[in-house]
Amino acid sequence: MKTPHILIIRFSAMGDIAMTVPIVYSLAKQYPNVRISVLSRPFAQPFFQHLAPNVEFMAADLKEEYKGFRGLNALYRRLVAKQFTAVADFHNVLRTRFLRLRFLLDGNSVAHINKHKQGKKRLCRKANKVFIQQPTSFQNYADVLEALGYPIKPEFTSIFPTEGGDLQLLPNMIGVKQPAERWIGIAPFAAHAGKMYPQERMEQVVRKLTETHPSWRIFLFGGGKHEIEVLNQWAAQYPQCLCVANVLKGLEKELILMSHLDTMVSMDSANMHLASLTGTRVVSVWGATHPYCGFMGWQQKEEDTVQINTLSCRPCSVFGNKPCHRGDFACMNNILPEEIIQRIEEGLL
Repeated sequence: MKTPHILIIRFSAMGDIAMTVPIVYSLAKQYPNVRISVLSRPFAQPFFQHLAPNVEFMAADLKEEYKGFRGLNALYRRLVAKQFTAVADFHNVLRTRFLRLRFLLDGNSVAHINKHKQGKKRLCRKANKVFIQQPTSFQNYADVLEALGYPIKPEFTSIFPTEGGDLQLLPNMIGVKQPAERWIGIAPFAAHAGKMYPQERMEQVVRKLTETHPSWRIFLFGGGKHEIEVLNQWAAQYPQCLCVANVLKGLEKELILMSHLDTMVSMDSANMHLASLTGTRVVSVWGATHPYCGFMGWQQKEEDTVQINTLSCRPCSVFGNKPCHRGDFACMNNILPEEIIQRIEEGLL
């Protein structure tokens, strides 16, 4: 009998790919005799390389090697040689539809994600919102596997052992965490303005934390050129702060550091999901978007969210990429820095 071999496909942004990890892990653990290959963008390899013995990562560079229609055909030829018995499309976009159609025509068992777009549209529309929690991405991924005959019970704690990643793999500047220390991560940026707390207010959070807790270390996360410039300014002004991008090179090392944080402060963005994969608590700040859209980090708690629940316009967008209906960005501007600080302290003091 042919050994079951499942292909799981998810390209897209880092946060979306990170959210597949708890589901892939659960599948691997509950079906140890099933081979699992995860096809994704090259940067995602650290999520899966040590996840489970029966999980293999396959990188696909869609911008170069597998670009366009000809590239997808080449990718399919590479994939079909693996002799998959089932294909789980966790993305459901034009590229993955093409691939799954080819597999379907070849007689493979194929299933794809339901993104519940209509429910999210009703939740985010301007008037007559239907304010109902949408199925999470984790549930949507699990539903695909169930459709293929692999129902799972999601169970996952961290991509690292209980003690966290190996700090010895990091530069000496990171150092060893002392028993009395608190390590706080702050990731103030997001892909869209609707998901980002105003920069000057987040700096107030940093300043007040350093003044109130002089023994705490604060690690600043961000990768873009402008982001690093801002974080370097903060690090120069507040000695307890360190811009992570200046010290750590590569996602794997950032994940190791995240696994030793006491709390990560993040927007509704990739860093919320990265920290969640290391079992770290996240204080998440929400503006134009809302946890009801289904993108809360794995096992994160509602009481650790910071958001204004009295604005009838929220959420106005699934991804935070729409203009503010009111024009004053009240969903973020009306959050006081003290509220974020209080939420951080509630879990640590």
